[in-house]
Amino acid sequence: MAVLAIGALLVVTGVQAYQIHRLTDRLADTDRRLIAGQEDSQARLDGLEARAKTLESEVGAAFDPEVIAAAALPSVFRVRAGRFTGSAFAVGESTAGGTNLFTNFHVVEGVWDDGDREVFLERTDQRFPATIVEVDKDNDIAQLRTTGKFTGLTAAPGAVKPGQQIVVVGAPLGLEDSVTTGVVSAFREAKGGDPAAIQFDAPINPGNSGGPVVNGERQVVGIATAKARDAEGIGLAVPIGTACEAFDIC
Repeated sequence: MAVLAIGALLVVTGVQAYQIHRLTDRLADTDRRLIAGQEDSQARLDGLEARAKTLESEVGAAFDPEVIAAAALPSVFRVRAGRFTGSAFAVGESTAGGTNLFTNFHVVEGVWDDGDREVFLERTDQRFPATIVEVDKDNDIAQLRTTGKFTGLTAAPGAVKPGQQIVVVGAPLGLEDSVTTGVVSAFREAKGGDPAAIQFDAPINPGNSGGPVVNGERQVVGIATAKARDAEGIGLAVPIGTACEAFDIC
């Protein structure tokens, strides 16, 4: 009887051990499935987050003239240089000594040639004296400085591309805070003694000279300089890189 009892006990123990082994395998398999499912869910979540960031970046990079103009306008002024008016914009970081600005040389040429150095920056009912610090006649650029502190616009680090959308801010015919939009038509390399120039189709008029040409990232790509005579949709700008190389204020 004792032998039979021991045998029966061994059988029961073996069956239980087998069942425990099977159960352990099932639990391990379940754990593997859970881990695999979690990894798959995490991969999907990472993919969704990456797509969301891409969409946010695309939305942020969308060309919005209203937003661009709102960011640029506080940095743009009408320049009064003797009997002539044009545009100018603050650039770079302001310092304890004031703010640097760019405009075209031909805007301040009369004052400069007379040996004077004082011009005025105007916006609505405000007027700020400024000094002509230095000029680059060949590239039609002048550096101004005022003791007032204004937010400087940032120069675009790269070259423009045809088709790139832009906003031009300035004071055509003395009408300050004017904004027009268009695209870069072409980049004209320096040739035959003529300096490099950005061609664009945004409407400009006398008085826009010296104003910033701004891209979708709210960076200055050029300084509006001239409008082709007897033609529509052909404006020219000095590349901001040319100005930044000539004057260490960007």
